[in-house]
Amino acid sequence: MAYSWDNRVDFVVRFMYDIDNNGFLDDNDFQCMAVRAAVIEGKGNVNDGRLGEYRHIMKSLWEEISDLADDDKDGKISTEEFKGAVKKTCVGKPYDGFPQAMKAFIEANFKMIDLNSDGIINLEKYRYNCITRIAVDDIKTVDEAYNRLLNDDDRKKGGLTLARYQELYSHYLGNTDEKNPGVTLFGPLTI
Repeated sequence: MAYSWDNRVDFVVRFMYDIDNNGFLDDNDFQCMAVRAAVIEGKGNVNDGRLGEYRHIMKSLWEEISDLADDDKDGKISTEEFKGAVKKTCVGKPYDGFPQAMKAFIEANFKMIDLNSDGIINLEKYRYNCITRIAVDDIKTVDEAYNRLLNDDDRKKGGLTLARYQELYSHYLGNTDEKNPGVTLFGPLTI
């Protein structure tokens, strides 16, 4: 049940997109995500050019999600509205079939996690990303979640490449099977 599609999408809304924790998504959340991405990528330093790029990516993502999900056009997207949009645009589709703004967000998210920009998300980077978002009382659960993501090729490469991350992200959002390979992409889920 923890890895059901509903729980995975709830997790994305609650822990990744609803930055101001007000229970819904709005433009402010996406602007906050842009600042967060620039700060994390710069390890505390903010490059104005990169911040501008992130603002553009997040503004585009907000507009696309808003067009798809804000059914009552109130400028707020509930979790249920978001789920409806994900069902329409992601479920049953490979990564290449995702909306362009979503793909840009996924690539930006990879860069945020890849702290040293070597093109690989290894165990240490995965751990760091998980503990900044969820409560962890036993690091073994995080390590197990990471190892569940890896295939033999990932192990040879030392972790997840951007292409593999994109594939796993498409499984996380687009595959309703709770045993799919991407269910632990953002850590062990407990909701």
